[in-house]
Amino acid sequence: MDSSTQSCTVELRDADDGRLLGTGRAPHPVTYPPRSEQHPSAWWEALRLALAAATDQARVPVTDIDAMSVAAQCHGLVALDAADEVIRPAKLWNDTTSADEARELVARLGAPAWVRSIGLTPTAALTISKLRWLARHEPENLRRLRSVMVPHDWLTSRLTGRRTTDRSDASGTGYYSAAESRWRTDLLEEFVSDEVDWAAALPDVLGPSEPSGTVTSAAAAELGLRPDVVVGPGGGDQHLGAVGLGLRTGDVTYSLGTSGVVLALSEAPVLDERGWVDGVADATGAYLPLVCTLNATKVTDTVARWLGVPVTELSELALQADRSGPRPVLVAYLDGERSPSLPGARGLLGGLTTSTTREQIALSAFEGVLLGLVRGEEALRACGVPVDGTVVVAGGGGRSPAYRQVLADLTGRPVHTVDAPEATARGACVQAAAVLSGADVRDVRDDWRPPVTSATEPSRTPVRSVRDDYTDLARWQVG
Repeated sequence: MDSSTQSCTVELRDADDGRLLGTGRAPHPVTYPPRSEQHPSAWWEALRLALAAATDQARVPVTDIDAMSVAAQCHGLVALDAADEVIRPAKLWNDTTSADEARELVARLGAPAWVRSIGLTPTAALTISKLRWLARHEPENLRRLRSVMVPHDWLTSRLTGRRTTDRSDASGTGYYSAAESRWRTDLLEEFVSDEVDWAAALPDVLGPSEPSGTVTSAAAAELGLRPDVVVGPGGGDQHLGAVGLGLRTGDVTYSLGTSGVVLALSEAPVLDERGWVDGVADATGAYLPLVCTLNATKVTDTVARWLGVPVTELSELALQADRSGPRPVLVAYLDGERSPSLPGARGLLGGLTTSTTREQIALSAFEGVLLGLVRGEEALRACGVPVDGTVVVAGGGGRSPAYRQVLADLTGRPVHTVDAPEATARGACVQAAAVLSGADVRDVRDDWRPPVTSATEPSRTPVRSVRDDYTDLARWQVG
């Protein structure tokens, strides 16, 4: 299961060879940052509908399912009371109302000290910032708090009745040290509240192939499952997406969805005191340093709406644009930004002239999204992360010819797609199969590695000027 910001996707695969049997999907409520909230009950209902759709498509009885795992959007705050009831709608990763709290956290401890403590610098996305927001704006709800989870934890707990998580999602909360493999309850006591029993409130952290348990009789009855179905530890969406893509050391992945992420594998912890790279854990026992931006495919969706064309036509327009001379540059911080941390920023379109064409404006949308992520790859390289292997593009944006061509041009390297259109759900299947068989998740990942489906070569179009213009405009935005 991949419970993302927009929907829940379920893939049903054969546990022996990974063959895809069926896929189902159900939507989540639409959210609009800066206030982005969903009630967890909507995730459960979407999971139920998507699971039924997947088994219907596969023509497989739901009682044939032997194992499952849940991947989900990271960082969100699910607050539960003493009866394990949800106290309030979950604040999602892209809710930026805790921006002031994030700035205060950084100011109190200092960015380098945060990186040394938890591997990353607090932003409005992280759970710790949202907990500080809760303490300030809804103290009555903080007093009711007895358990804290992120989305995949909550869904897994609905299946098994246990409060568990994994290293990948725990390392994105802001109070877990991936390098030390332990919760940092001292940070919660100092910066959120010293009146909450944080050790009791946090879930158990499981290993990458360690089962969370089997489904409860209540969950089995509601979903039609057998009560002996084993449930994996689950993980963050990007982390299990890397597993589904078969990512290996040296490869670099650009994931283009609601958010944009550039990531790579590392066997050792990565600490970037500049604050660009999140030094989080992966879903296999290693590390997955990444740079995440808030603005990806929603930028091209928005520009397509401005130009009055479908997104597919926007891609065609961008590929037709004249790139021989100066052209518009978009700094695509439409809903604020996470990398760099500018939650109050807005987009900037510069370099307009009377000769500017709609094709060039279309191109600027794709370049604006990708230039921010290319800067992210440069930050990974500066931290010593191996990124000289294969470039893979994933997510919904990876299906766009314009995204693939522009990325190839900006990086100067071939850009590949692989047969994993739902990489995160696929990675959850890999984990479920590993837990079911008692295998190492890395071995199943490698055995199921998807084949390459396309390779886009760089064109001979010069891109240095647009990269320089983008950098200048982004610096101007910072002020």
